[in-house]
Amino acid sequence: MLEFSIKDAIDIILVAVLLYYIYKLMKESGTLNIFYGVMAFIVVWVLASEIFTMRLIGGILDKFMSIGLLILVILFQDQIKRFLVELGSHKRWSFLRNIFNHNRMELDADRARANVMPVVYACMSMAKSRTGALIVIEQTMPLDAYVHTGDEIDARINTRLIENIFFKNSPLHDGALIISGDTIKAAGCILPVSHADDIPRSLGLRHRSALGIAQATDAVAIVVSEETGRISVARRGELTTNVSSAELEHILSTLSPA
Repeated sequence: MLEFSIKDAIDIILVAVLLYYIYKLMKESGTLNIFYGVMAFIVVWVLASEIFTMRLIGGILDKFMSIGLLILVILFQDQIKRFLVELGSHKRWSFLRNIFNHNRMELDADRARANVMPVVYACMSMAKSRTGALIVIEQTMPLDAYVHTGDEIDARINTRLIENIFFKNSPLHDGALIISGDTIKAAGCILPVSHADDIPRSLGLRHRSALGIAQATDAVAIVVSEETGRISVARRGELTTNVSSAELEHILSTLSPA
């Protein structure tokens, strides 16, 4: 008779947490169908090999499983890289320092609030004048690879500066502006483009780029439409359109301070 111990319960919980995290990661990156396909393959393999002991089909599936890890690494190399980078990021473990330093935690919150309003005011002004813009706010995953594709600025967040960067005659207005903490790191940056099929055709390249960076990283991207003046926000692999200034302020206020 099999005995169920605390170790077995912990084992099941860890596997469940791992599967949930993989599911969440695949959903944010737009590859959820591949995740379903892999899980279906594993279920069929377990049924054929372990439960019904079907030697022929089980042997064939065993051969596939022997090289399955290599195939998964090839298919999910971007997701695996994101997982490892996010896991090793110093920002991911900063909460440990904040537990023992309450004053630092309050200071970080005040700095975050001070950085929110210049971005919100700039987006409101550009939406009113229908000036197209794409702003990316770094979270736990570093965006250095994308910063190097544009012109590095390293300036404090400022409403007028953001508006001038996206002014129609500015040479940097077509690319993305990247913000890290309280600093505008670079402008005119090139972002990955999402190829999701559910993006409305009325949305242009800025929206696809915003969704692309939100799928590839945990960054938050803000888009101001040049055609309609509406504000959209991409985060966690999803794009929310027609966001009000109050909603934008709330979203940015809930972000973790860098």
